[in-house]
This record gives sequence, C-alpha cells and structure tokens, in this order.
Amino acid sequence: MKHLTEPAYVRWILIGVALLFLALFLILPLIAVFTEAFKQGAGVFVASIADPETLSAVKLTLLVAAISVPLNVTFGIAAAWAIAKFSFRGKNVLLTLIDLPFAVSPVIAGLIFVLLFGSQGILGPWLDLHDMKIIFAVPGIVLATTFVTFPFVARELIPIMEAQGKDEEEAAVSLGASGWKTFLRVTLPNVKWGLLYGVILCNARAMGEFGAVSVVSGHIRGMTNTLPLHVEILYNEYQFAAAFAVATLLAALALVTLIVKSFIEWKTERQSGVEEEPYIDVTGERAG
Repeated sequence: MKHLTEPAYVRWILIGVALLFLALFLILPLIAVFTEAFKQGAGVFVASIADPETLSAVKLTLLVAAISVPLNVTFGIAAAWAIAKFSFRGKNVLLTLIDLPFAVSPVIAGLIFVLLFGSQGILGPWLDLHDMKIIFAVPGIVLATTFVTFPFVARELIPIMEAQGKDEEEAAVSLGASGWKTFLRVTLPNVKWGLLYGVILCNARAMGEFGAVSVVSGHIRGMTNTLPLHVEILYNEYQFAAAFAVATLLAALALVTLIVKSFIEWKTERQSGVEEEPYIDVTGERAG
C-alpha cells in the first residue's frame, strides 16, 4: 500500500512487540489464574465456589451491579441527550462533573463517603438517630460503585449523539411526534449499540470495583464482601487455591465482556458501512 512507507521488518517488529505485551499482560495472567484454580483438583475448585461466603459475595456483587448499572444508564441517557441535543447554562460544568470519577482515586471516593455518612461523619449522627446505616452496609457499597461507574454510559453516548445532530429529532417533532415518542422512535434506536457498549463497560467495572468498595464495606464476611474483596481475604489467609478459584469468576466476566465488546464494535462498524435503510417515520410507517 502506498501510504505505508515503513520497511516490512519495522511493521513486523511492531506487531511482534504488541503480541508480546498481549501475551505477558493478558494471556499469561489468565492462564495462571485458571491453572492455580485447578491446581488442587476440581473438587477443591467446586468446594471453593460453593462455599457460603463465596455465594454471599456473588449475590452481593450481582445485587450492587443490578442497582448501580440501571441508575447510571438512566443518568447517562438523560445527561447525554441534554448535552448533545440542547444548549443551556452549565453544560461545561455538567461535563466536568461527569468526568470527575476519572480524576478522583476510588480510595479517595470511598473515604469521602465515609466522611459524609460514617458514624463520625457529617451526616453520621443524623443517620444514627434515624437508625439508618450506609457505611459498612449495602447502601454504601452501592453509592461507591455508582460513583466510580458514573461516567461510562454518558461518555459513550455523548459523542454519538453529537455526531448525529438534531435534524432527525426536529423532523420528528415537526411531524407531530411528542418528545417521548421522538426519543423512543428516533434517538434511542440510533444509539442502541453505543448504549449497550456503555452498559457492558459499566457492568464490568461495577462487578470488579475494589478500591472504593474496600473503604466503605468494612470487610464483613458473608455480608459486605463483594467478589474482589473476597478474593483478597482468601489470598491474605494463604488459601491460594480458593482465591484463584473465585478469581476465575471475575476472569470469566472479563472474557465475556471482551467478547461482547468486540461483537458490538464489529456490529457498529458493519452498520456504519452499509447504506441507509428506507426512512421510517415516527408513526412506524415506511416512507417511499
């Protein structure tokens, strides 16, 4: 190809370096995790997964993800729609706030929640008076997880919506469609793959979050330990086979996330490369 001016050996060296890094930092660690998990046999692996504390950690991880991901999806869609489709005061402030979790360490974020809702925190006495517990309980874990996963959905949708512009929405409104119908029939279908991509990344981060959750959880066995925290406890207690067995659940989640992510990227590229389909108006009727 004319635009490739580098010698062939340079390209092969670059490809080799990339594959070497991929093997060292992705493939080998995954192999090590699964190898150590089954090192003492399948019986130990199954027993480690079926342990009541492991099952409790799995349930809590799924519960936290089931709460935090829909919250971030709702906010992400609303924020992206507002930022991309409307002009208003404070837009730049909203964009900055969305990016805030990227700039703040998860441990610091967890500490902020402790200072706000802990027993000695700003709102701690009021919460104790009303018998409400946030820190060292499920609500604190949900808050911390929601904070660290805050930007993922919005940041995936904002550039997509901005690139699409407002022409289709304005055309739908001019044809008599309500705002809600315009969103459901025009806006949402146009961003469905970006939305799914953001949901997948948000869910993966929610289930794998360690720093912020570690600060607010209290590490109470069978109650406030998520899967990452449970793996740490098992490893610190020299239960290596059990720790790696539980870690395979997170590794499997990472692999599934990677596969689905690759599929969505392929689907998005394929969809952007095909010709536009016949226009369908907001009433669902096909135009000529």
